[in-house]
Amino acid sequence: MVMDTVETLRFGRRGSLLRAVTTIPRPLDETFAFFADARNLERITPSNLRFRIVSDVGDGTTTRDMLIDYRLSLRGVPMGWRTRIARFDPPHSFIDEQLRGPYRLWRHTHRFEPIDDHTTRMVDEVWYRPIGPWPIAWLADRLFVGREVRGIFTGRAERLRDLLGPVATTATPAGRNAH
Repeated sequence: MVMDTVETLRFGRRGSLLRAVTTIPRPLDETFAFFADARNLERITPSNLRFRIVSDVGDGTTTRDMLIDYRLSLRGVPMGWRTRIARFDPPHSFIDEQLRGPYRLWRHTHRFEPIDDHTTRMVDEVWYRPIGPWPIAWLADRLFVGREVRGIFTGRAERLRDLLGPVATTATPAGRNAH
């Protein structure tokens, strides 16, 4: 498995966009099924977050409008987080949005694209904005929040390497018109 890109673009008052592109040595259907199983979120989240799902997700089957409640620790502070699956389009994409939690905005789009019959490109795009008035949120993002969000995804890549295969990282541009 290769993590091709992890980078953050900042857009002032609108928040920031983290974009991570990962090549996974598994077919599209298998890759999508792994990430669409809500129970796997605990397996791939870095352990330092003390992340656990507290709502009943049954057999892990994700559906549109599904609500998932979590407990985690950010900077040593325990907190709750609730997301809703806003869009679910197997095996191509799904979107989770924070309804309650540590961010003013958190919208995570997961996209899956076949590279060939045995390999999938996964693209994660997370629009986020820390809680607080704009200048403070912007400063917090620059000083530590952006690094923490990036750390979640690089830590996830390490867990995925353990679960699905090796990972290497290189950087490439994510987009344009960043302010």
